Amino acid sequence: MLVGHMKPDRTLFRRAAYPGLVLLFLLMQFSLIHAGSIQVEPQGLRYPRKERGKKCGHDCMTRGQQNQSYANSDGRMWDMMILLLALSSSSFSEDKLNMCMDAKHHKKVPGPEGQLYLQCAPWRDNACCTANTSTEAHEDNSYLYNFNWNHCGAMSDECKKHFIQDTCFYECSPHLGPWIQEVDQSWRKERIFNVPLCKEDCHEWWEDCKNEFTCKSNWHTGWDWSSGINKCPADRKCRKWTEVYPTPKYMCEQIWSNSYLYTTYSKTSGRCMQLWFSGLNPNKKVAEYYINSAQQDQSFAFIMLVFLAFVQVVV
Repeated sequence: MLVGHMKPDRTLFRRAAYPGLVLLFLLMQFSLIHAGSIQVEPQGLRYPRKERGKKCGHDCMTRGQQNQSYANSDGRMWDMMILLLALSSSSFSEDKLNMCMDAKHHKKVPGPEGQLYLQCAPWRDNACCTANTSTEAHEDNSYLYNFNWNHCGAMSDECKKHFIQDTCFYECSPHLGPWIQEVDQSWRKERIFNVPLCKEDCHEWWEDCKNEFTCKSNWHTGWDWSSGINKCPADRKCRKWTEVYPTPKYMCEQIWSNSYLYTTYSKTSGRCMQLWFSGLNPNKKVAEYYINSAQQDQSFAFIMLVFLAFVQVVV
């Protein structure tokens, strides 16, 4: 995970708004064009009128012809709306499911990395981290972020392995798209927010670290970096882990500025992201689930837009 100053968070599914806004703009434009193509009859002149025995001529339409024209125009409008929805949903899915953050050590696009080191190895088939990054994730005070795990005495190996795994998850995962947000920072342009973690991972992390000491609840901000590595601020004393983090939920959500969201879902639920896994990456299916949920919300918004556009046309 990362350290630094955090900007207030925006909406969870940031990129979901982009296709929706484009859809709204195009829908409004199309509705205006559609409305402009309908000829409104003057009040009291519901049918073409013959004057002094003259025929109406080819410029006048019968009522049946008008109805047919309206029906054809409505059909074209619905076809366009369906096409716009399909295009926006497809773009949203492809963008979110397989991507890397715009951050300090992430690759531009995910891909195979056959030599990932130890705890980062589960991501070797499709990773956002390089082999060098995976090696440094296992080192104390590594060049990744110069972060000192031992700021309140030596951290036990049992506890430290969870922070190594956390770093591998953050650096290597290609399926964090639904939870990526923009940030205004010199060392990265994006972060993760409220990634739903499985309860087993949070509880095991807290259990293996409960005998440690730390001086801060939020490890993203507020350190003394004057020596080049993080040290406790002068006004912060080291305290027992369980005093700083009374529960697994509090630890998982607070330690990295709400990058993670504690859930009561188990690893078999398909509703939470796993820090620890072996074999095929189970987190792809979880990301798909949340992407589909976001698309359902987008579809509801689309239906409302269609309704409003229809009302605008017929009124």
